[in-house]
Amino acid sequence: MIERYTRPEMGKIWSVQNKYAIWLEIETLACEAQAELGEIPMEAAKAIRAKGNFNVDRILEIEEVTKHDVIAFTTNVAEYVGDASRFVHLGMTSSDVLDTCLAVQLRQAGLLLLADLNALKAILGRRAAEFKNTVCIGRSHGIHAEPTTFGLKLALWYMECERGIVRMQQAIDTISVGMISGAVGTFEHLSPHVEEMVCAKLDLKPAPVSTQVIQRDRHAEYLTTLAIIGSFLEKIGTEVRHLQRTEVLEAEEYFSVGQKGSSAMPHKRNPIVSERLCGLARLLRGNAMTAIENNALWHERDISHSSVERVICPDSTITLHYMLHLAKGLIDKLVVYPENMKRNLAITHGLPFSQSVLLALVKKGMSREESYKLVQRSAMQTWETKTPLLETLHADGEVLNVLSTAELESIFDDQKMLKNVDAIFARCGL
Repeated sequence: MIERYTRPEMGKIWSVQNKYAIWLEIETLACEAQAELGEIPMEAAKAIRAKGNFNVDRILEIEEVTKHDVIAFTTNVAEYVGDASRFVHLGMTSSDVLDTCLAVQLRQAGLLLLADLNALKAILGRRAAEFKNTVCIGRSHGIHAEPTTFGLKLALWYMECERGIVRMQQAIDTISVGMISGAVGTFEHLSPHVEEMVCAKLDLKPAPVSTQVIQRDRHAEYLTTLAIIGSFLEKIGTEVRHLQRTEVLEAEEYFSVGQKGSSAMPHKRNPIVSERLCGLARLLRGNAMTAIENNALWHERDISHSSVERVICPDSTITLHYMLHLAKGLIDKLVVYPENMKRNLAITHGLPFSQSVLLALVKKGMSREESYKLVQRSAMQTWETKTPLLETLHADGEVLNVLSTAELESIFDDQKMLKNVDAIFARCGL
């Protein structure tokens, strides 16, 4: 399912071909750096650059015997390079290649996700402006509270998307670290300058200190960032699912021509995209927890993290890439029903104005406790009888002793309650 919606470049990042291509580049750059430092012959480095190549099937064939992927790879490269291959992997350990490659792949994936987030932010900003003044009921605990606007819902998501962009930028920076430091990170058989030169060519920073691996708090931060962004998309999906409920129907997912909602019930139009977002967010959280557990390794290294990362790193980046694709389409084509919003605003017969009445009484000198008691008494009558709150208040002599009829009626105005919407949008840069 996911592959159909994954842009080819994301899938390519995690392909075996791309992985081995990055491995070869790391090995070649390390040889070139050592040649520049006079540690190996320059002609050997040139030969490795010119002749270096690999064949995926051949690597897998060798690995059947060696049971070691990096040795299988370097053996295959030697078949192309010839005598100069004795300088390939000189002084290096497998993780110098594996971890630096993973950093490159996660950086590549992160930059794609960052582009997706920026695209989603633009869509959210456009639709927030479109519905800036579209009044709807705000809900707390799922119960009608006070009016808000649908544009404010979108502005809220717009700002969270912006925070996601900042987090993603930070995660990319954190993960963009390479390591060419040898068996336990001490550079016993390599110069630190080799690491610096290789990392510079790969748009990475050298790890200030490492063991046999780059430390996994970096990967945990990256995958946790993906999970937080996934929870943001889940938030959007959860809201749309509620708003699309038949008895609410303030917004719904676009239903295309020919689309079917149920194999049994032809009338169904289900929030399938939103539900998918909510489900996939759980995968990201699970993978993030696994990444956190990977941080504590034995001494200078074990490989309990390695097998796990071969699953969670591609899966999480591909999953979030897919989720962002879904979210962009969801918001871009979301169908909004302002008339239903007006209808739902009215079903509690003015109860959302209860706080405004309470505050008006307080401003007239009544204690907050007494004001609350009076307004709640009328509000409960409205709940039970469906009589408009304004009418129950008009019938309450204690309220009319403090507020005139005109003052009461002036309170029941949506626009007064939403007078600061422009100020909120300005804060958001919208």
